[in-house]
Amino acid sequence: MLIVQRIVTRWTKQARGGPQATLRSAVPAAFALPPLPDAPLACHDVLAEERTGYEPAVAVDGLSLPAQLNGLRYEVAGSDVRVTRTPVWAAYPNARHPGQVFLLQPGVRARYRANFRFSGYGIEWYYEQWTVNIANAPWERDLFVAGTFELTVDERVSLYGGH
Repeated sequence: MLIVQRIVTRWTKQARGGPQATLRSAVPAAFALPPLPDAPLACHDVLAEERTGYEPAVAVDGLSLPAQLNGLRYEVAGSDVRVTRTPVWAAYPNARHPGQVFLLQPGVRARYRANFRFSGYGIEWYYEQWTVNIANAPWERDLFVAGTFELTVDERVSLYGGH
């Protein structure tokens, strides 16, 4: 079973300062898993937004493979799962080219982190930080909370200018 936990933290330009940054940084990088559907890909979405004081909103879904979620594509490759980066439109940085991020063997856990500044079709920017925890493993409540990740990729950049 492939389990994906996507934690998205979202904020506006008005919330870039210190007090809001402190609240954002308190959003955990992993949560205990709720019961998940019996599906080839079980997805646990957690959204922490500025407008709700970064209080996590949770959704659970079961999907078939291959699947594309938040700029990552998941597909079966024998007993492994291939995770590739896909384009994220209307976002900075836009230089993240499609390509393989992970090849997850059975029992392996991985963490992908990225952040973006989105313009969409409006004139206001908004920002997102993604932490995507992935496991080619059976469900366990503390699958992402306990232990270490065998694979990690961190593609976060400065979104406000500078390094």
